[in-house]
Amino acid sequence: MAEEKDPEVHEIVLEPDAELRFEVESKLDTITLELKVGLAEIFGTELVKGKPYTFTTGAKLAVFTWQGCTLELRGKRNLCYIAKETPMMFYLNCHACLEQLRMKAETESEVKRGPITMVVGPTDVGKSTVSRILLNYAVRMGRAPVYVDLDIGQGQISIPGAIGAILVERPADVEEGFPHNAPLVYHYGHTSMDKNHQTFNLLVNKMAEVVHERLQTNRKSNISGIIINTCGWVKGEGYRHLTHAAQAFEVDIILVLDQEKLYNELVRDMPNFVKVVLLPKSGGVVERTKKFRMNSRDARVREYFYGGKTPLHPHSFDVKWSDLRVYKIGAPPLPDSCMPLGMKAEDNMTKLVAVQPGPNLLHHILAVSFASSTDDDVITTNIAGYICVTNVDVENQTLTVLSPQPRPLPDTLLILSDVQFMDSH
Repeated sequence: MAEEKDPEVHEIVLEPDAELRFEVESKLDTITLELKVGLAEIFGTELVKGKPYTFTTGAKLAVFTWQGCTLELRGKRNLCYIAKETPMMFYLNCHACLEQLRMKAETESEVKRGPITMVVGPTDVGKSTVSRILLNYAVRMGRAPVYVDLDIGQGQISIPGAIGAILVERPADVEEGFPHNAPLVYHYGHTSMDKNHQTFNLLVNKMAEVVHERLQTNRKSNISGIIINTCGWVKGEGYRHLTHAAQAFEVDIILVLDQEKLYNELVRDMPNFVKVVLLPKSGGVVERTKKFRMNSRDARVREYFYGGKTPLHPHSFDVKWSDLRVYKIGAPPLPDSCMPLGMKAEDNMTKLVAVQPGPNLLHHILAVSFASSTDDDVITTNIAGYICVTNVDVENQTLTVLSPQPRPLPDTLLILSDVQFMDSH
């Protein structure tokens, strides 16, 4: 099976329909992978023969081959094995069904829209991976679907604490994922949905409305449809969020990964025209610890400012407190008895509250809103990007910020996020 040249170079031969799974655990380790013979893919992106791909800490990968291939792996293998049983055939069948619906939409005389698919399931069942595979397969067929990421815990399109959408026109880069050109991003500000249910639902409604509007103006994307990735909170209020998102986006298909209870609940509660499908998770999906999640959030924010394989060079500069207008979303809830007549306590959760700049902002991420005044509906206005407060000078009343763009900051509102980032550069 594996013929070893020297301790750190491994040649691996995969049979058809097999998968090589490996992880990079240690911070000091990197693994380089090269396809020598045959065809192979990683989460739906084809590997280029003879091109070395490098992976660093935290990478958990599966190299799949439909026809068989020979791979070369360089570096210390923490965990590496070959799996003969994979759910790839199920995922390919899903893609084939979606493609049939797209072809049907294409042949209709009046412009019909393609399938709107939502991927759901508890944490650590591979929802992001399945979304990525389906998007990659669609693009390889010449489609241009929209990818919507509602997983605020990991934040693949922007950073954790935000929901985002991008138009996908080419396969994801094996090492860096999908290119994020002109993403549509809404700021939520927490990594957990239970912090502010009202605001989260408001943002999902707005995202659905804007994405549908954009599809109307782009026939190719309208036919290609939408793939929606969701959070892993599927019980109680989390379940209500899923059904709310399904309604807001008018989904046609819900793919449930690895949970029969959730599958049966959705079959019961969804209208008849929504097809609910139960899929197995991949055996390569591993449970991530709380610490691993925190580290990957941190890595996501670091990548936002500093880039990954392609480095970015953020700017650091001082801003006077007096030049800033900082707000947060949601006031502490008051009991209903203290509210004005006819108002409910939850209405407070979608209020803008002014924040006085000071040491309380240190290490916090701030969203740069496209809203220029509080007269705009700031909460449902998409954002231009993020900055991070790296230092607070109380004496001179200035903040030092890390920003993707050079000074000055645009003349807009800033919205405080719960997400923090310690800049070690």
